[in-house]
Amino acid sequence: MSSRRPFMIGVAGGTCSGKTTVSERLADLAGVERLALIKLDSYYVSLTHLPLEERAKFNYDHPNAFDWPLLNEHLDMLARGLPVPVPIYDFTIYDRTTEVRMLPPARIVVVEGILVLYEPALRDRFDLKLYIDTDADLRFIRRLQRDVAERGRTPDSIIAQYLESVRPSHEQFIEPSKRYADVIFPRGGLNEPAIDVLLARIRELAVLD
Repeated sequence: MSSRRPFMIGVAGGTCSGKTTVSERLADLAGVERLALIKLDSYYVSLTHLPLEERAKFNYDHPNAFDWPLLNEHLDMLARGLPVPVPIYDFTIYDRTTEVRMLPPARIVVVEGILVLYEPALRDRFDLKLYIDTDADLRFIRRLQRDVAERGRTPDSIIAQYLESVRPSHEQFIEPSKRYADVIFPRGGLNEPAIDVLLARIRELAVLD
């Protein structure tokens, strides 16, 4: 692998906006040997000390929900060409597991998550900052479908969480971070022309060499 510092990309946006779709599409196009993908969701703070009921009520869309020091430490390690032990988070128990996923260094590092353009120390690392912009009604429908199918939650609990914390946090923290983006993707993560332009830009910068 090249000794050059990795090219770092931040992919932000609201819940279920298509951040993962864009990030995984880039990973597929670049190849795992060239791109290391980190999801902010892996870095939720550990709440093992709280009972399950309290963990379920925690605001996971607030900046305080994330372990920023650990994430920045891991990005430092990747920048030095070292592998990192990425935490594995279990959404059914609202907590980290005891397992980790070893992520090798790569020429490109993509960090995706709702608040990756909010936290200043993290934001300053990125060579390219993206914001995936999707209408709120579509994001809510996707979140409802996902949380019922994948996380074992009831529609009533999802709606309550959305109104109490997800929507207010989006308006207070996530949406305002859009002003830091270099590129805004309209229509979400299925915007193929925008992904094509992004990949072309990466090639111009001689990242995929």
